[in-house]
Amino acid sequence: MAVKSAATAEARPRKGTRTREGILRAAVDLASVEGLEGLTIGRLAEELKMSKSGLFAHFGSKEELQLATIEMARQIFVEHIVRPAVAGPEGIQRLLNLCEGWLGHVEGKVFKGGCFFTAASFEFDSRSGPVRDAIAAVMKSWLGVLARAIEVAKKARHLKASIDAEQFAFEIYSLAMGANWALQLLDDKTALQKARENIRQRIRAAATPSCPPIKF
Repeated sequence: MAVKSAATAEARPRKGTRTREGILRAAVDLASVEGLEGLTIGRLAEELKMSKSGLFAHFGSKEELQLATIEMARQIFVEHIVRPAVAGPEGIQRLLNLCEGWLGHVEGKVFKGGCFFTAASFEFDSRSGPVRDAIAAVMKSWLGVLARAIEVAKKARHLKASIDAEQFAFEIYSLAMGANWALQLLDDKTALQKARENIRQRIRAAATPSCPPIKF
């Protein structure tokens, strides 16, 4: 009887964790379409057909919900883009995989409304507070991942030693964010392919003679 009770008690936290994760994944999709500012406990309860009191049991305030949603979006971003890329070969291919992963996640609608963090960045870039800080931290981390991949490609002699990794990462980042903007706001169906070609050209221009073929 004691063993059964212990197992039941252990199952409850796991169930609670799964419930919270499901709520946050729905929150991420909702915020990617309607914005983080529009993400309230009431609006999310309506979307999930849950009671507000049920959601308050998981999130005590709108800000707490927003911050938890950002963290879930970060985990999804890492799961779909960063982890597969870093599991592959180092050098130029890792950089290409990161770029393709970013564009592919927009194309494949990993987030319902396009890139969650591009939309959130535009929404909160002129504000202050914990929500803005959380978004900025994720974006700085992503820029850091790109810059480190560029540095590794330089060490592998796939990219020229003169390339400034932070500047190059910023250029790639800007092209990808611009593509998401053009796709979402201007309904430019060619935006992602344009970004791919521009990124490809930039990498080819920075490549050394010993760089493997640049395909993505």
